[in-house]
Amino acid sequence: MAKMSTLQHLFLHELADLYDAEQRLTKALPEMQQNATSTELKQALQSHLSETETHVTRLEQIFGIFGKEAKGETCEGIKGLIEEAKDLLDEDAEDPVHDAGLIASAQKVEHYEIAGYGTLRTWADLLGRKEAAQLLEFTLDEEKQADQKLTEIARRLNLRAAGVRA
Repeated sequence: MAKMSTLQHLFLHELADLYDAEQRLTKALPEMQQNATSTELKQALQSHLSETETHVTRLEQIFGIFGKEAKGETCEGIKGLIEEAKDLLDEDAEDPVHDAGLIASAQKVEHYEIAGYGTLRTWADLLGRKEAAQLLEFTLDEEKQADQKLTEIARRLNLRAAGVRA
């Protein structure tokens, strides 16, 4: 493992981590979408899959800004969150409860990504890489919007999961 003696080394390490995370999510989101029972949740997951593919492309651009080849570093955090989501999919649950669990899993991922993108955006600014910071800001905003959309869906679906008639 290379010594991380500068903020740029740390930035590139974390960039590789997020790159791996986004690539893993492009594989996990279709399975989550397929297992969702709510049409609204299915549509939100499909929409976020398209955004995630764009996020991968943006990360590749950022590697290029730093003169590096896009290469992932195993993201243990996302691996764990995806495994938790898969475990949930294996549970025998009523449809509204199942969807509430899927939303919870998806929001855990969003919060992980929001933390990562926010940190990298700040570091890119500190490193004087304004173009990279702007690309990271675009993605950060999309991750926040995806989280907000999931919250809105959860407000409705969680009532059904709790057996409350709206």
